[in-house]
Amino acid sequence: MEKFLKEAEKYLILAGVLLFAVFTLPGFPSPYFIPKEILASVIISLALITSLTRSILKGEMKMSIGKFDIGVLLLAIVYLVASIFITPNKMEAFFYPGTTTFVLLSAIFYLIINQFTKRGKNSVLLALFTSGIILSVSVLFTELGLFAKIPQLPEFMKNSAFNPLGSDLQSMVYLFALLPLGVAQIIKEKESIKKIFFGVASSVLIFGIILLGVNMLPGKPQAPVLPNWQTSWEIVIDTLKQSPLLGAGPANYLSAFNVYRPISYNQTNLWQVRFSSANNYYFTLITEVGLIGLAALVILLIAVYKRLVVNIKDKNWEVFSVAVLVVAFAIFPVAPALIFLFMVLLSVFSGSEEKSITVATNKIPSLIVALPIFVGIIALAFFGTKAVSAEATYQKSLEALVQNDAKNTYDYMVKAGTLNPYVDRYHASLAQVEMALANSIAERKDLTEDDRNTITQLVQQAISEGKATVTLNINRSGNWEVLAQIYRSIMSFAEGSDQFAIQTYTQAVALDPLNPELRIALGGVYYALEDYDSAISAFQLAAVAKNDYPNSHYNLAAAYAAKKDYDKAIASMETVLSLISKDSEDYKTAQTVMDQLKAQKSPATEATSQNLTPPQTVQETNVEPPITLPSEATPPATP
Repeated sequence: MEKFLKEAEKYLILAGVLLFAVFTLPGFPSPYFIPKEILASVIISLALITSLTRSILKGEMKMSIGKFDIGVLLLAIVYLVASIFITPNKMEAFFYPGTTTFVLLSAIFYLIINQFTKRGKNSVLLALFTSGIILSVSVLFTELGLFAKIPQLPEFMKNSAFNPLGSDLQSMVYLFALLPLGVAQIIKEKESIKKIFFGVASSVLIFGIILLGVNMLPGKPQAPVLPNWQTSWEIVIDTLKQSPLLGAGPANYLSAFNVYRPISYNQTNLWQVRFSSANNYYFTLITEVGLIGLAALVILLIAVYKRLVVNIKDKNWEVFSVAVLVVAFAIFPVAPALIFLFMVLLSVFSGSEEKSITVATNKIPSLIVALPIFVGIIALAFFGTKAVSAEATYQKSLEALVQNDAKNTYDYMVKAGTLNPYVDRYHASLAQVEMALANSIAERKDLTEDDRNTITQLVQQAISEGKATVTLNINRSGNWEVLAQIYRSIMSFAEGSDQFAIQTYTQAVALDPLNPELRIALGGVYYALEDYDSAISAFQLAAVAKNDYPNSHYNLAAAYAAKKDYDKAIASMETVLSLISKDSEDYKTAQTVMDQLKAQKSPATEATSQNLTPPQTVQETNVEPPITLPSEATPPATP
């Protein structure tokens, strides 16, 4: 029985190592990341159950000690502590994108593989190398369009950009890191047939790397889009000024990016892009887990360096895979598969087969040690199942939305929020759906009392969902923007919503101060209320945030014109005309407005083109008398 359990544990881990990088599943908004969480969680749970059961039956529990244990454990603990005490929305850290969960799962894989013999670890290396071959073949199939010709496959696999890791860049790094494993076997193997096998297999990896590299050339659809080094560095520094010890929190890089990116970023072509990671992993780590996380990383890298030196002297050329990842982490952001690969490789080269300690010497102590782990596995299964079910239900709502099925869209979103009320994405989406339904009813010409009641109910529900979105991550500008948009859309028929819109847009701006579009939206609320001085101030600040953004100056011109300050309106329109191409529709629109201004007339508010959108007045509504919002509709307190 003990032998069977030991073999079962070994093959479970080998299966996890083989499949992790290439494992995908349909039915989720992210078919690349959540399935990997599920796979790793299931594999680890089963492996721990078999290992602990074997120890209890044997009446002895031993644990092998590796050279990287301290660094790996410290890093995992830092991520866990920062997630609990710093990250505003715990579900982002622990579920999706699940930064902390992937670090913890990878660390547990490290500890389990540490218990393997030298021969077992060689099997792990072979499983890793095989995963690279499968990934390369997958890249080739995608390039040739073979997946698209198989009708039974899910739609996301038929996409021309399909990649099991979710990114060509991450896949290229993954394959490049595995290449030394194949080269080392070619050097070491004495049998010709094995040399040929690893030579051919390494060629497959190289072919995959070349294909991915070609796809990522500038101008190609899969060319990586990354923030520049300077932007990432300034975000690191400003984050540490505010939260030096534990940073902004795992999976919360986006909030730090919004608040701390430099104004120079707005002069780049990517100014509208919001990044959830820095341009390299080390900067992301420091931003998210602070100086304590950096200290844990340094401890780990020092141990890695020492072990690299020893293994290179012993001509264990496979260890260069670790070195490749250490360097790659300094150049590129990383996906969960790369963290996993790094931890698995560390476990192989940790030297744990050289030293072990005895944890328990008979069945009762072994059971006592195992019991908390069994409880943890049960808790993981219970809460994890609910979270996964909620995400699958949310995906169904998105599919219904694409099909214009309003009822199922609404019902599935409500169900997703009920299953897991701690995900702000669910509440934000539901709020927007409820407002769309309310607005569609409000557009009817002859509203009945039932219609009014339905509108009132939908508006109140939308506000409630918007407030929940904010509460779950109060430091996320986009969440405040969702709530602000709700208040803005009901200004025509809900008393008090105008001031709530100003309050929430102001907070959104405070958390994303260099976003000109948020300032334009705030100015638009003031414009609709005919508070032109405040509108002008908001539009001016939008122009300061990005002085070459035509729409800021266009809205500023509209506000000046509404105030009948035509000289300043004309000056702003001259700026607009200088910033746009003369052969574009935008230029024709702007020139029309300029002609109206020169005739000392306020331009028509419908003078809109693709990139020029003037502020709008409050639209007339069929909802009479206006809805009175309850006290519960008040926005949450600002942080």
